[in-house]
Order: sequence, then C-alpha cells, then structure tokens
Amino acid sequence: MPPAPSGSAVSSAHLHLAVDLDGTGRHPASWRDPAARPGELFTAGYWAALVAEAEAGLLDFVTFEDGLGPQSSNPLDPDERTDQVRGRLDAVLIAARVAPLTRHIGLVPTVVATHTEPFHISKAIATLDHVTSGRAGLRVRISARSDEAAHFGRRAIPRFQAYDSPEARETVTGLFDEAADHVEVVRRLWDSWEDDAEIRDAATGRFVDRDKLHHIDFEGRFFSVKGPSTTPRPPQGQPVVTALAHQTVPFRLVARQADVGYVTPQDAAHARAIVAEIRAEQEAAGRAEDPLHIFGDLTVLLDDTAGAARDRRQRLDDLAGGPFTDDARVFTGTAAQLADLLEEFAQEGLTGFRLRPAVAAHDLPRVTRDLVPELQRRGRFRSRYEAGTLRGLLGLDRPASRYAPGDPAPAAPRTIPVA
Repeated sequence: MPPAPSGSAVSSAHLHLAVDLDGTGRHPASWRDPAARPGELFTAGYWAALVAEAEAGLLDFVTFEDGLGPQSSNPLDPDERTDQVRGRLDAVLIAARVAPLTRHIGLVPTVVATHTEPFHISKAIATLDHVTSGRAGLRVRISARSDEAAHFGRRAIPRFQAYDSPEARETVTGLFDEAADHVEVVRRLWDSWEDDAEIRDAATGRFVDRDKLHHIDFEGRFFSVKGPSTTPRPPQGQPVVTALAHQTVPFRLVARQADVGYVTPQDAAHARAIVAEIRAEQEAAGRAEDPLHIFGDLTVLLDDTAGAARDRRQRLDDLAGGPFTDDARVFTGTAAQLADLLEEFAQEGLTGFRLRPAVAAHDLPRVTRDLVPELQRRGRFRSRYEAGTLRGLLGLDRPASRYAPGDPAPAAPRTIPVA
C-alpha cells in the first residue's frame, strides 16, 4: 500500500475511480461492436443505463464528453468520415436528465469555456448541484479549432497545422489563461449568495436577505462580470471543478483552479514527473495547502484473459481500418492486471483514475463487475457510498462563501505566465 500523500494531495488508502462516457466508447469502431446499441445513442435511456451501471459499481463520478463541433479524427479540423460516430447530445442536459434516476454518483458534464459565458455555466452547474443534492461538477476545456469559432462569429481563431507551432502555442496559452479566469468567475458567482441568504418567511413576507447577495465585480483580461448570480448557492458551496491536462500550460490551469486534474501518464516514471510538475505549479499558484486530486486517465479494453482482450482490440482495429491509439495509455488485459497497474501508478502520487471504456457497453461493466471487486479484495476501494455529496466522496471539505462576513476579500485574478 502506498504511503499516505501529504501537503496538497488528498490522503486516503482507497483509490478513487471515475469513468468517462463518450458516445458508444473511446474506440472509433466501438459503435460496430455487437453490444454497442448505436440505435439508442441519442436516447435518455441509453445514458441512464450507463450511469446506473457506474453507480452500481460505487464509482465516484462519471464525466460526459462534449464539444462544439462534430467529432473528428483530426484534432484541429473536421473530417469527412462517415464510418465513425458523429453527433452528441448536450452534456449538461444529459446530466440533468439522469440526475433524478441516481442517488450517489457524481455527474460531471464537459463545458467549453472558449465560447460559453461563465455566468451561464455557473447557473447551469449550480442548478445541477441543486437537482442532485450536491453531486455536480464540471469538466472545463478549451477549443482551439477555427471551425468551432465560426459557429459563434464573436472571435476568429486561426487554423493551425499543428499544436507545436509558435503561433499555436501562443493562442492555446491564451485560451487556457482565459479558461482559468472563466472558472474564477464561475466560482465567485457560486459564492455570491451566502448560504443563509434565503429566508422564506411567509409571515413577514421576506423571501431573501438582499444584504447576503453580493456583486462579484470581476474585472479581468477576458471578462467583466458584475453579479450576483440568479441561482442560490449550490449545496456543495463549490461544485467540483475538473480539467484534463497533457503538458505545462494546462497543468497550470489544473494547479490554479481545479479540484481534480486528469493526466495521461504512459508509465510510472511519467506519472511521477507529472505529479511533481503539477505540485510545483500548485505551489507557484499559491494553492500549496489546497487539496487537489490528480487522476490518471487510461483507455481500457478488459476481458477474462489478456488474449481475449487483445483479440477484441484487433477485431475493432480491423473494423476501424488501422491500429487504435489515444492521447492516454491504452490498457488491454484483465481486471487483475489493470488493478496492478493502478496500484503501481498510485505509488507515484496519483490519487485516482478516470477510465475511458473502449466500448462502453462491454468495458464499463467490466470495470464495475470485475475491476471494482478486485480492488475491494485488495482493500483499495470502497464497499459502499460513504458520503452524500461529490465533494464528500472525494474527501473535499465544503468551503465557506468568500463573501460571508469575516472572510477575506477575493484576490485579484492571477494571469498564468506564458510558457
């Protein structure tokens, strides 16, 4: 068992587990798997069944993928392919639809900060937190695609050939800087109602104490937002903020604003280096004492034997017309082998994992029915839900509103330095 993490990590002998739900699965040929049910993909029942399976496995939360353009095999441009899933339902609305059908699991939709207003996102996620009695979160991401910017017509993003050009690096750094301010505005709006602002006293005719609603008066490089929100403070105070990060600039977003960061280590040494860099960025951001989970992302193909898993991956690759790769490590094997890998990565400071099922209908049940029992046998995963909120499941305290009497005034927004 790894030593308990200290400082800015969240200490627990148990690992945390989440799953990422993306269409019929992460593999581009997943929709052609016999178990996939692509005809139900755009129905509420499809998503409700996946989330119910995740909750039966006692997972901490699910994330719902989303974007502002069609999925593409090219990260910077749309493609013309017709042999892969295209089209998505809105992630926030999916989460709201399945919320009444769940009791314990966290629901974390993806939102694109680049083209959405923080005021709208703060209301949507606060509403989801009220609907779920404290189980909401958000995954914030950016968009650097010119075709997605064209949907809105409010800004132009150049078309890049690759992310590693100087122009692309400068643009992406600015977009992550904007995303950090976006989250800062969202967080302040969540705090803009004090917890006891609602009086609801029919006898006196007072529904709200107006002195406990606060203007946030945010003035930054990207946003000018007065506030307060029109939605009362969420049950968690601050719903859980998460973000995916692959390198230094997004690491800074995680370090500055997230409660959970998803990273993509390829091996234990890589995991160790990523954790060290994020912890250093967290200290530089002035959050060294704040709890911050670092989850490893893994795409998984699970079966009874490693050979069966490899054979299934080969069948899917043949359907897709080539070998499958992902931005995260692709694990192919048994639940016990995956448990070994998770424990190895946890030794390097990762506190949890977000698993991406290659085929949702096949690999999600393998996670809940094979991996979870294996981790439970090892004493590394819960046997029941032990908290009623997502923050509680993750071991995060409920923060007081920064505007409540006696709390210090919020600091001015910090700008992430250009890499």
